[in-house]
Parts: sequence; structure tokens; C-alpha cells
Amino acid sequence: MNAVAFLFWVAIGYATAVPSAAATQPESRPAPAPGAEVEEFVYKTTEQAKLKMHVHFPPGWTSADRRPAIVFFFGGGWKSGSAGQFAPQAHYFAQRGMVAARADYRVESRHGVAPDRCVEDAKSAVRWLRRNADRLGIDPDRIVASGGSAGGHMAACTATTEGLEAAGEDTSVSSRPNALILFNPPLDVVHPRIIGRLGGDEALARTISPYHNLKEGCPPTLILFGTSDPLIAQAPPYIERARSLGHRVELYTAEGARHGFFNRSPWLERTLRRADEFLVELGYLKGVPTIEIPTSGKAGATRPAR
Repeated sequence: MNAVAFLFWVAIGYATAVPSAAATQPESRPAPAPGAEVEEFVYKTTEQAKLKMHVHFPPGWTSADRRPAIVFFFGGGWKSGSAGQFAPQAHYFAQRGMVAARADYRVESRHGVAPDRCVEDAKSAVRWLRRNADRLGIDPDRIVASGGSAGGHMAACTATTEGLEAAGEDTSVSSRPNALILFNPPLDVVHPRIIGRLGGDEALARTISPYHNLKEGCPPTLILFGTSDPLIAQAPPYIERARSLGHRVELYTAEGARHGFFNRSPWLERTLRRADEFLVELGYLKGVPTIEIPTSGKAGATRPAR
């Protein structure tokens, strides 16, 4: 394996493993009590596992609300990882008034699945939130999909990939989000090593490649990368293509940072602030970000691409 290929796979293999708690079936329990911090549900049952959704409710929440929602997908190269990864981000956005969810999904190491099943699960997660909008106090027209690395890829696919809808789900309920926040995602997966993992199926690789499936009507997007992440090379062509279709896309860069930079201070706080500002610009949040930014480290830069 050459150095570029090695760095590519180190990048998309990044994950933060945090244990998650037991889930409960949404159909078998009442709606969460007002003021509950986190509730756990099973959003999907597959032959390999029951998949959990960890939902953070904001202070003062009631089921009659119509709050914006965000769902996070963890990283791990579609092979491993844990829904605990985005707990700090979910907690922050819940404190800002959103319903924030962290979704588990099937991965190769635990469930023996390929990346297309990961994408299927991500689409199921977005659909579950929208289908349960009334009982979760969610505005079904303000759902954000987010994630890091492979999770960012999956979030992008919920907006770009056609098909891969889970059998038996009500496809009259859309699985497409209304906005995207993507932390160092693979954006072009038509890559020899990824195609190898898909049994050499280039058609399938193209099906789950966000770059190859950009189309009119894709939602506003914020992409965040460290400048020392090899995957950042995929951002300019993606943004150029999105811009040609009239999409709103913004790129935030963290000078000198590597893959997974958003998991650690000071970039955890700085990327949260930029994501917050982006959601304010969209009208999903109000006021100014409440996150405190450490004074050490270099500042990031935001480049609009519209």
C-alpha cells in the first residue's frame, strides 16, 4: 500500500469508542417526560441487531413543540465505532433548544455488513425521526443530518443517494434531511479500495458516493475539515459541483489539524460554534452560540461556496 492509500484508510478508519446504554422500543412506552435529558429507543430492528437512537431533549421540552432536530452518525470507516462519539455535540445542541439524536447503525466488525447497509440505516434513522415528529416534538421540515468521517459520508448520502430504503418502511415519509453538517467526510467513494470492499461493484460504489449523486434540491451544507487531513482533497471538486447546481455549501478549515480534529479541544468547541452559527443562519436556532472557545490554538477559516 502506498503512502497516500495508507493515509486515506487511516483517515476513514478514525473512530471514538464510547459504550452505549440499553435501548427501549418507542412503540412500547409513552413519549419522554418533559425535561428528560436523554431517552433511548430502538428505531430499527434488523436481522443482525436492534439499532438504538439516543435522543437528547432540551430544557422545557414538550411533545407539543416543533423544534429543529439533528441526528449524528459516528465514524469508524463503516467497520467500527460507537454512538457515544457525538455525545458532547448532542448535549450542546439540546441545551440550545434542539432535539438532538445519536444513532447507532450496523458496521462490518459487529454485524458483517458492507457500507451500503450503513447508508440504509442512516436513511432509516432520518425517516424514524420524521415519522415520530409529533411525539418527539420535532419540526419534520427542520431535520439536520450530521456525522464524522464515515458517519459524515452517511449523512451526506441521506441527502444524495437514491434507493437503499429499508424493506418494510413507509417510503411516503422522506428519509432526506433538510440540512447537512459534515465533519471530515469521504465525499467521493469511487476509490479502488472501497470498491474492493463492495465486491468490485463499481455501480454500488457510485450509488453511495455523494459526489457522484449531487443533484438539484440538495440541502444547505456545512463541511468541516482539518487542513492536514488527506480527505480534504475531495472537498473542492464536491463544492464546485454543488455550486454549479446552485447549492449552498460552506467549507470550514482548521489550520494544521488532522482527521478527527473535531473530537478534541479547541476544535471541538470551534467547530460547534461554526455549526451553531450555520444553524442560526438557516433559522433553526436563535441568538448567539453559548459554547466557550479556548484561547489557545489557531483559528479556523470559513469559505463560502455558493
